[in-house]
Order: sequence, then C-alpha cells, then structure tokens
Amino acid sequence: MANGEEVVRVSTLELFFDLVFVFTITQLTAVLASRPTSRGVLQVVLMLGVIWWMYAGYAWLTNAVAPDRAGRRLLLLGGMASYLVLALSIPKAFSGTGLTFGIAYLAVVIVHALLFTRTSSGATLRALFGLAPFNLVSALLVLAGGITGGTAQYLLWSLAFVLEWITPWLIHLAGFEVGPSHFVERHGLVVMIAIGESIVAIGLGAAGLTIDLSLVVFAVAGLALSACLWWAYFGGDEELAERALADAPPDRRPRLAVDAFGIWHMPILFGIVAAASTLKKATGHGFDELSSKPALMLTAGVAAFLLGDAMFRRTLGIGTNASRLVAAALAFATIPLGTEISAFAQLLALVALLSAALRLEHKTAASVART
Repeated sequence: MANGEEVVRVSTLELFFDLVFVFTITQLTAVLASRPTSRGVLQVVLMLGVIWWMYAGYAWLTNAVAPDRAGRRLLLLGGMASYLVLALSIPKAFSGTGLTFGIAYLAVVIVHALLFTRTSSGATLRALFGLAPFNLVSALLVLAGGITGGTAQYLLWSLAFVLEWITPWLIHLAGFEVGPSHFVERHGLVVMIAIGESIVAIGLGAAGLTIDLSLVVFAVAGLALSACLWWAYFGGDEELAERALADAPPDRRPRLAVDAFGIWHMPILFGIVAAASTLKKATGHGFDELSSKPALMLTAGVAAFLLGDAMFRRTLGIGTNASRLVAAALAFATIPLGTEISAFAQLLALVALLSAALRLEHKTAASVART
C-alpha cells in the first residue's frame, strides 16, 4: 500500500448491509419495468439519487468508524432495518407509500449521524457537524414530499436531490478521512451485487415459464451483457483506482471520492437498473419485437453505465475511455434491432459492441505499454 497505510478490508457486516441496499436496486428495477415512461424514469432517478447519497454516506461512515463493537453493530443494523423499510415502500412511493419512504429515510439519516459520532478523529467529527445539518434538511424535504404527494412531492424530492449533491461544495470535505483499500472495495462490491441483480431480473422474468431453448438462449445472452458490464468495471480498474486514491494527498482524497465514487457511480447504477428492467420484461418473449420504450431503456442503460464508468476513470486518471464513449453513443443504433426484429437481436448487438470496445481498449493499452 502506498504511503505505508494500513490495508483495511470490508467486513461481513458491511457486506450484509450492501445486500439490503441492493434490494432497493431490485425495487427500482421493478418500478422501471412497470413504468418505462418519462415519469417512471424521473421517479427512479429521484429515488436513486437520495438513496445513493446516503448509501455512499454509510460507505464513508464505515471507512472511518469500523463496525467492530456491539454498539456500533447494533446501530448499523438499525440503519439496515431502515433501508429495508424504505425499499419495501419504493414501488408505490409516489402513489401511497411516500410517507413510509420519508420516515424510513429520516431514520437512515439519523442512524448515520449517530454512528458517525463514534469516530475518534476530531477532524472527522468537525466535518460531520458540517455535513449532518444538510443531510437532516434533505431528509425532512423527503419526508414533507412523502406527506404532501402529487406535484409537491416531485418538487420537494427534486430539491432534496439537488441539496444533497451540492453539499460537497458547501462544506469542508478535507476533514473526512478516506482509506483507499476499504473505500474502493466497498464500492466495487455494491456494483458487483447490483450487476448480479440484473441476472436476478432475468430469473424473475422467467418465473413460471417453460424452460425451452429460446428462453435459455435469451437468458445466456442477458448473462453475457452482464459479464460485459462486469468486465468494463472490474477489468483491472479496482487496483488502479485504489492506487490513484492512495497516491493522492489525504486532503485531496475526499474530493476525488465524492466525484468518482459518488457522482459518477449514479449513472453506473442507473444503467444497471434500466438495462435490467428491459431484461426482466423481455424474458420469455426474447424473440418478439420490443416496443420503443423498453428498447430505449436497454440501450440507455448500457450507455449510462459506460458514460458513468468512463467519467469515473477519467476523474481518477486511470485508463483510456475513447472506445467506451464511442460504444455508449453507438449503442443507440441498436434500438431499431429491438423494435423491428427482437429483443434478442438488440441484446446480441449490444454484447458484440461492448466486447469489441473492450477488446480494442485492451489492444490499445497493450500497444502503448510496449512503446
């Protein structure tokens, strides 16, 4: 490890927490699968935005306050319970369970602040006192939106979304400590589990269906797409990301962490949700034509993932991104394959496109290394 820092790894309790968090991803996928409309996308983006902000907050929390004592573990389990209730309320958060979502979200924020006060670092504690009021105000906005419903809910949740993601520019970040190995591993695990959720989506779509050749072929193609997303994110970038954080001055790391692992992981996660929503809906009908909205969701999901991943890499200064950005743009050319031929044809084209982009990137990197 650079700078002689201790390597700290993710605990099993944190992984348990991540499994509960990823249930929220499953629920968001269900929302988009049932409502692949502009309104459905807005709802998912607003919910993902506030949910991801606080999940990232818990990643920062356990990076600074290890859950190695009974009191800390019990508080973290309380945060998990709050996330579970929040996840259960997601499907009807804009049509009846917004209040439940708001109460659970407020509990998530309160537990986060309470557990963060267990830090032994004075600088981190001072930074927390700068952050906590913004988190509390955002949670109260979410709660107010859940109470009012209707147009006011969209406005209040949009305000909470914006307030949270501009908070890093309103507070002093340097007081937060970032342990590179733990931080990178924690975010990598949640992306891994979220990608796995896209495979679960295929399984949910296949529930009760006859397992025939067409279903098997489509399911394997869906797995191939998930494998391409995995390769794009995990094909050596974890080590490079950890090194980039470790090599950065400690007071610079929090800004890199917010940008790379906070902001740019949002399109990565949304991309997984959007692609999984179409895979879930198309399973069992993979050789039928897609309507325009699911076809767009599949392509937009892949493009959002590639864009977020490219910007993540660019922020940390790792790898090259030209082929990924080109692939993100070309992905939209596959939509007519879905609407005019079949979901399988579009899926196969996306797999071929991603495979070609990753192969070209590998060859380019190898060529540069030789020179």
